[in-house]
Amino acid sequence: MSTYAIIETGGEQLRVEPGRFYDIRHFASLKPKFLGSNTKILIYRVLMIHNESIINIGHPWLKGAIVKGRILHSHLKNKITIYKMRSKKKTRRKLGYRQNSARSIVDSICLNGKELYK
Repeated sequence: MSTYAIIETGGEQLRVEPGRFYDIRHFASLKPKFLGSNTKILIYRVLMIHNESIINIGHPWLKGAIVKGRILHSHLKNKITIYKMRSKKKTRRKLGYRQNSARSIVDSICLNGKELYK
C-alpha cells in the first residue's frame, strides 16, 4: 500500500496502514466494559501521513489528521520476568507482570475531512 501514517499512542510511535491489525498498549482504559469488541476509536496524534508521493509532516502533530479504527478485543501480553541478583550478597529478586494491550484494526486515514484511503 502506498498510504500510511505514523501515529503516537501508548507511549510509542507506530507506522499504520489501513486494513492491518496492530497491538496498542496503554490505550485509554483497557477495561473490557469500556472497550468491547467493535468499539470505534479516533486517533488525533498523527505525526506524518504518506499518500502516494505526497508526504505531510506535523510539528509535532498534523492539524486535521485523524486515523479511524476499531478495537477488536483487549488482552494481556506475555509475561515479562524481571530477575535481579547481586553477586556475593545472596540477594535475589524475581518479579513479573503482564502488560494490558488492545488488538485494533485501522479502517481509514483522514486529512482535513477527506479520506485518503478506505
